[in-house]
Amino acid sequence: MNKPEKEFLDYLKYVRNCSDLTVESYGRDIDKFFAFLLKEDINMDEVDQIVIRNFFTEEMTNGVSKRSCKRRLTALRQFYKYLYKQQLIKDDPFLFIDSPKVEKKFPRVLYKEQVEDILKENRKRTDELAYRDQAILSLLYFCGLRASELCGINVQNVYLKQRLVKVYGKGRKERIVPFSEECKLDLENYLKYCRPKLVGRTPIIDFQSGQKLIFNNKGQPLTVRGLEYILDSIEKKTGMFLHLHPHILRHSFATHLLENGADLRVIQELLGHENINATQIYTHVTEEAMQEAYSSFHPRAHKK
Repeated sequence: MNKPEKEFLDYLKYVRNCSDLTVESYGRDIDKFFAFLLKEDINMDEVDQIVIRNFFTEEMTNGVSKRSCKRRLTALRQFYKYLYKQQLIKDDPFLFIDSPKVEKKFPRVLYKEQVEDILKENRKRTDELAYRDQAILSLLYFCGLRASELCGINVQNVYLKQRLVKVYGKGRKERIVPFSEECKLDLENYLKYCRPKLVGRTPIIDFQSGQKLIFNNKGQPLTVRGLEYILDSIEKKTGMFLHLHPHILRHSFATHLLENGADLRVIQELLGHENINATQIYTHVTEEAMQEAYSSFHPRAHKK
């Protein structure tokens, strides 16, 4: 990693407050581009539009998807914008490069009945981690949290009496999210019967880690990868295979709110979206669900 790249990644992390995952992703994309420049014997300040197009042509020839190329272009565009502002290059070659058009993918969501069933079936478990897993499912669905937000919750940021939780989203932006009476009960059970046992499994733990709300079975703070593993294990233990992952419960949360008449701006605030355009995708999801229901159940929807 060269000096300008390291300074840019530090800028993302400490000035822009980007998440570690974002910083790592940008770093990989920039490294990929630099590897191409090294192969072609081109210096960082010699990049022009032809070099950029050649890079992305080679990427797509090697099977890289348009969606991945678009993400990589975003990283490089931000990097060269930073270089230009720092006067490390004379011109910004990415200024007039268009992003590749990709097919819009709508998020997959669960039906309300599916969410009710997985919560009901998981509640039947009697193993020692059942209360923790139930609390995880409830927080993801009733609060619409991102995986990183769930893992980052501190126990003192859960206000059971008011049924509120404080979370930190992208860019460390703070927001307060309400939760249901059912979620409150699941959290109370976890805090009373499960969390003390998990915390006690790690003899030496620093203060910051010890304040986390959710722990893995070894008594260590939950990670995003660990959360994905837990959701897989919930499917196996309940016998309900819904391809669970954190975002499908978040998408279901937003879609079900919209279907029940919630205002789009309110959903935007609950999800922590900076731009309303990111929230509007759920209007398309509900339209698709409406069309599917009509086609499936209207007696004259299909010609015999």
